[in-house]
Amino acid sequence: MSSCSGNDQNVASKPLDLDSLIALYPDSVSLLVQRGTEEIKAYKFDEALADAARAFRLDSANLDARELFADVLNNKPDRNLTTDVAAAQRHYKILLKKRPKSPKTMVSLASTYSQQMDFETSFKYINKALRIDKRYRDAYILKGSNYLFLDKPDLAKSSYETAVQQDPKFFEAYLMLGALYQGDNDSICLEYYKTAVSLQPKNPDVLFSLAYGYQVFNKPAKALPLYRKMIQIDTAYYQALNQIGVIKQYNYHQTDSAIYYYKSALQSEPRFVEAWHNLGTCYEEQGDLTRALQSYAKALKYNPEFTLSRERADVLKHAR
Repeated sequence: MSSCSGNDQNVASKPLDLDSLIALYPDSVSLLVQRGTEEIKAYKFDEALADAARAFRLDSANLDARELFADVLNNKPDRNLTTDVAAAQRHYKILLKKRPKSPKTMVSLASTYSQQMDFETSFKYINKALRIDKRYRDAYILKGSNYLFLDKPDLAKSSYETAVQQDPKFFEAYLMLGALYQGDNDSICLEYYKTAVSLQPKNPDVLFSLAYGYQVFNKPAKALPLYRKMIQIDTAYYQALNQIGVIKQYNYHQTDSAIYYYKSALQSEPRFVEAWHNLGTCYEEQGDLTRALQSYAKALKYNPEFTLSRERADVLKHAR
């Protein structure tokens, strides 16, 4: 009997997770805000919006609930400028009156102006935030994004560099720096991508950046293991399958192997236009013009404006 009692005690003392706690206390604003914050970090915006809206309805005077609600409106992928972003902007202005020294609120407000292309006002709030906290990472990130929109890549690089100085583990900034240097055809981009991979070694999107960087700078032997690692992590990662096909086709001239990988990519995503086009070029190399035309037709079915397939299809039609 004492053993059973001990088990009951262990079960009773086991901490409840957030979902269980909210099931018990569905009107707890603090619990809803806590879960909503975690959902945003996990990019679960639909769930975050539901929790944020409920928390805000329960207590519109709660500043954390208001800020969460504004954050979801301002960051969800399907946000609308004239409704969601404008509403978030109004909430941030109210919050700033209550929290006049909050760098987070200032930068969030600045981001709404960035989306509205009012960069002068955006920079005003960014700089105000940095006067309060010169090490506030997100201020430099938004600065970098603004400079990209304004076609000032050197200033964008400087801002992202400052961001990683404040937070050396912020892998997204290394990816942005890598992309900027890659755009300049500067192989230093590979070092930024390597740093991002060291911070996120199991993130297939991060691995793709480094793999593709190796591919761009003619290092296919280094790219292939990374693409294969991505497929081990996510078997449906069709972009990696397609790029292995590209390497097989153009670097190693293994057309049959390239066809296998293009078809594998299309099994994961049948509407992947680039893979249909690449498959067509393989069939052209093999002299199978019928299958080549069929592949280009598939590419054009999913994207009638895909110029490469349109040009090849026209050439083959006139050649027959």
